[in-house]
Amino acid sequence: MQAAGAAGRIRIVLVGTQHPGNIGAAARALKTMGLSRLVLVAPELYPADEAFRRAAGADDLLTEAQVLPTLAEAVADCRLVLGCTARSRRVALDELAPRAAAEQSVALAATGEVALVFGRERTGLSNDELQLCHAAIHIPANPDYSSLNLAAAVQVLCYELRLALLAANGLAQAGEGGIDEAAATHAQLEGFFAQLGDTLDQIDFHKGRAPDSAMRKLRRLFLRADLNEKEVRLLRGILADAQRMARLARPKGD
Repeated sequence: MQAAGAAGRIRIVLVGTQHPGNIGAAARALKTMGLSRLVLVAPELYPADEAFRRAAGADDLLTEAQVLPTLAEAVADCRLVLGCTARSRRVALDELAPRAAAEQSVALAATGEVALVFGRERTGLSNDELQLCHAAIHIPANPDYSSLNLAAAVQVLCYELRLALLAANGLAQAGEGGIDEAAATHAQLEGFFAQLGDTLDQIDFHKGRAPDSAMRKLRRLFLRADLNEKEVRLLRGILADAQRMARLARPKGD
């Protein structure tokens, strides 16, 4: 089962889920809010009877859920990846409230794939996993008791997505509009960022400084630009020429 339109291009990704009951409860949360795409990354125990018991009729979402070994594979074709996480860790990410995250997700799902990512019950998303996200979502829970169950967090975001989808449907108007260039996928952007990092090293941009800070800032800058496939190809062509010139400028024998 796959919902039509923007809803069908939004996936909920659960990473390293430890309790199968939370997987079932998350499936139920999706189905009650009109969503259908559940992706499981390296769940500790799945499939499991408890997941189906807690799904309470959302068995079809569990049956059709993708199970993948890594988050990178789960989001490779996405144009937007948002990680639901507690504030704030060592990875600096722009932070969105649930409603703003849902509105942005629905807007971009009109033309491309979108993923909302949830981490492990005890430890959440690792820093490496957060690095794959374009922005973070923070649910403003009670600071004196901010421990939110995984399935409850999924329900909060699915509810906000439902509201955003209903609002978008209400505002949709028939028209002939032009065809937009295809948005760059997550994998295409990561390829560009890898080439950018290599190029900066080859031209000695960092001058001995640690490259991490500059790359984080450059990632945020290019992610805000919402690049399409054609723009990524153009930028990678520029980088390829810069790399070629750097090789030519290198003293022979280096």
